[in-house]
Amino acid sequence: MLFDLTLVAKKLTVDILRIRPGEEVVITYDTESHEEVALAVAGSVHLIGGKPMLIKIGAPSGVGKAADPELPLRSLSAALKECDVWIEFNEKWLLYSTAYEEAVKNESLRYICLVGMNRDMMKRTLNIDIERLQMFMEEFTGRIKRSKNVRIRSKAGTDICFENSPARPVICDSGKADKPGIYMLPGQISWTPIIESINGTIVFDGSVVPPLGLLRSPIVLKVENGMIKDISGGNQADVFRAWLESFNHPAMFRLAHISPGFNPGAKLTGNVLEDERIWGCTEWGIGYIGEDMIPDLMDIDQAPSHCDGVCLNSSIVVDGVELTHEGKIVDEGLIKLSPVD
Repeated sequence: MLFDLTLVAKKLTVDILRIRPGEEVVITYDTESHEEVALAVAGSVHLIGGKPMLIKIGAPSGVGKAADPELPLRSLSAALKECDVWIEFNEKWLLYSTAYEEAVKNESLRYICLVGMNRDMMKRTLNIDIERLQMFMEEFTGRIKRSKNVRIRSKAGTDICFENSPARPVICDSGKADKPGIYMLPGQISWTPIIESINGTIVFDGSVVPPLGLLRSPIVLKVENGMIKDISGGNQADVFRAWLESFNHPAMFRLAHISPGFNPGAKLTGNVLEDERIWGCTEWGIGYIGEDMIPDLMDIDQAPSHCDGVCLNSSIVVDGVELTHEGKIVDEGLIKLSPVD
């Protein structure tokens, strides 16, 4: 009864992850996840000669390290750090948890974060022209890598500037995940700027997860030297502020990464995995910073959790050159490669 997912599951296992016969593939999900997605992918792994293992856990109340007290950490960590491929479908994500940190110590692991994936989202976001998307995103990533100054604006009121560090990678999740590493759903470019250089205003007008989901009205963040100094915008802004404060840790107010979104099939649903890949959006991570993004800051005081907020229809200016304007590609070189007309 999962035949509508057969071809999409194959695109994930064969075209993106390129799973090989004999590889051991752990698929994790929880009691809030969409089990049919995990089963379809496990079936695809089996058909191509891989060895799937499904691990279902009770959904914790938090995500990342905040979930640690409710996770079977010893057993889960042991399985994850020994497999060849880990596909995460958890609704309450394990990303940045202690189990995740133990798993990625295995330098031969291929991990892909597909948290909260459901049937419709899987078809929308994976049934795309992966090859053309890769060419476009690799060119966009090159522009970012070569840049020093970035400014991002939006009609909603975002106006934020920062400088890039040549010591930090720019991660391009374009749908090519055949080598060891940490991967996300195709359609996003992510990096951590020089944190102290981030100044201005960020206006989330899509979603914030956790703790909110879809936004009823914008949330305005005032940022100084990479730290959130003020949050305003109504009841949801109050809930968001209270959630950050509940951790009693200053690093929960630190910006972690910036991520433009470029998945042709993504739409605003409240699932941050998809929301942050809406074509032409920018997304800011807050709190915990993945260690792969800051190899020069391995001794940083890490936050206990992480959240993501989406700014729709963003204009991105790199070293004075506008690449996108209100969510649309305007640079001539990028227009020629874009999978979106």
